[in-house]
Amino acid sequence: MSAVQFTGTLSPHQTRRWFTFNWSPTQDVDWQVVPTTAVPGAPQIDWDVAIERATPTTITYWLTITNLSGNTIDFEARYQPIA
Repeated sequence: MSAVQFTGTLSPHQTRRWFTFNWSPTQDVDWQVVPTTAVPGAPQIDWDVAIERATPTTITYWLTITNLSGNTIDFEARYQPIA
């Protein structure tokens, strides 16, 4: 089951970068970015995930999220640990 890590809002065609830190480097995580605002047509959001070693025992996930629509949208960034 996935959980919401953070929520955000993007203006039309805007790209922003978010981060979440203090994750264990031994745990694989699947990320999903899900629009919560209904916008006609698809796709609405594109995202990329980068991983950075923050300390010897933690990593930071950087999520770059782009609104592909001409409307302001809200979204949830969800994660699910992979067994």
